[in-house]
Amino acid sequence: MTNLWTRCNNCQRILYKEDILDNLSVCPACAFHFRLSASEWLALLYDDARFDITDHDIQPRDPLHFVDSQPYQKRLADNQRKTSLPEAVVNGLGMIGGIRTAISALDFAFMGGSMGSVVGEKITRAAERAMAEKIPFIIISCSGGARMQEGALSLMQMAKTCAALGRLEQAGLPFISVLADPTTGGVTASFAMLGDLNIAEPNALIGFAGPRVIEQTIKEKLPKGFQRSEFLLSHGMIDDVVPRKNLKAYLVRALRLFLNKSA
Repeated sequence: MTNLWTRCNNCQRILYKEDILDNLSVCPACAFHFRLSASEWLALLYDDARFDITDHDIQPRDPLHFVDSQPYQKRLADNQRKTSLPEAVVNGLGMIGGIRTAISALDFAFMGGSMGSVVGEKITRAAERAMAEKIPFIIISCSGGARMQEGALSLMQMAKTCAALGRLEQAGLPFISVLADPTTGGVTASFAMLGDLNIAEPNALIGFAGPRVIEQTIKEKLPKGFQRSEFLLSHGMIDDVVPRKNLKAYLVRALRLFLNKSA
């Protein structure tokens, strides 16, 4: 019986899980947006929840033989078993409002949605596929940033993904970036902020370094709501804040505008 109920991370109310799921994983009491898995994002956005998964067979490696509190290979295996995913991003192809669109969705449950070599490669392939098919590209970011266990190889993915998006721009194809909570570190510093349209979910944490690190560095108290999506919108760093229930309709309108398609 206890699995039927959960506590909202924001208002602390005890809620019936089915009520949350029926509300697109948004708290019906305070509108707190719970995190979605990559597959849930794809099902939410694609028409009739129908899509093809691409690049699913790319597996991560451990070129540095990295060990922190445990070997990187074991950490990868544990996360693969926990999420049933090979890596922290899922690439999809399908129709959004009747428009064929490529989506890369990061999954925070897999090592905090961190970007290693495979994540960078899969996002790059998705962008290249969008360019080859002449279709729009959307990235759903939910990530702690670049993956430390791959060192410089992880940081190289920032330049790699940005270059792929640059080629997409040169081809005149739209790229929309959707920022969920959290979007931080090297992901924010690369592809997540490069959209022709950058939109965020309500109250999402978006930034490079965390607020505590910044406060300790500059020795000043940060303003209320700093690095939350509404704060970024008011300071011109993102284009809009869109509640989850409105997101698909918003994306359909944006894609039609970019592609000059009538409703």
